[in-house]
Amino acid sequence: MPEGPEIRRAADRLHEQLAGRQLESVWFAFPDLASEADSLVGRRVTAVDSWGKALLTRFDDGRVLYSHNQLYGVWKLHDAEREPDTERSLRVRLTTEGRSASLYSASDVSLWLADRLDEHPFLTRLGPDLLTHGVTLEKALVRLGEPRFARRSLGGLLLDQALFAGIGNYLRSEILFFAGLPPRARVCDLTEEKQVQLARTIIEVTRQAYDQAGVTNRHDWASAARRRGESPRLCRFAVFERDGLACHACGTVIERQMVASRRLYCCSGCQPVAS
Repeated sequence: MPEGPEIRRAADRLHEQLAGRQLESVWFAFPDLASEADSLVGRRVTAVDSWGKALLTRFDDGRVLYSHNQLYGVWKLHDAEREPDTERSLRVRLTTEGRSASLYSASDVSLWLADRLDEHPFLTRLGPDLLTHGVTLEKALVRLGEPRFARRSLGGLLLDQALFAGIGNYLRSEILFFAGLPPRARVCDLTEEKQVQLARTIIEVTRQAYDQAGVTNRHDWASAARRRGESPRLCRFAVFERDGLACHACGTVIERQMVASRRLYCCSGCQPVAS
């Protein structure tokens, strides 16, 4: 499933396609939204952004289209006169200046007033988005130190969208590796220096994944892996899905564990359990 960086990149593509342009036609598959489609024609899209795995398309009259791709949803950008080659079910189509953005297969779509988004049943459970909400090192440290988070094991905590929205399974493994922390570590047990390192790593690894389309590995490690003939997918990561292979940094064999019912990859040499 795509994680925060992939959803943010999708939002960027939609923003480039739609923002600042006047809607020529709007279509919804859902009956409760279909009655409002005509009222959006002539409106302008002001922005498309993301919050965790949700996309928010904002209109100039203060309304916001909320959509969540869930497992199978996907937005496709295309010429208005040319249907995408897909057997998926069309759910939403926004057309402006001869170009369309079409959402397929998603079922979680709704229209909100911007000043009532804080009532949305999904968004109210989310922490700040690491790529959308300007999370600084200082803000990340404060949030990690909150009592409801500080005493939980990081292996489970990092997947909790109430902490930071957008961290999923590959980011969790990569963040813990680059922070040098095992999955059982807790924020409350870390030194101040380690807490700062964790907060910085959360921000930096997520940002790199966004900037480099899901690549979290160091450039020199990825280059060496390519020379060894490793697959492009394996070259993308420092530890994720690399179980049985040697750690780029220390040579220890990468291990796979199940933590919080999800697979997690780590290096016992670089992420030692505190004695």
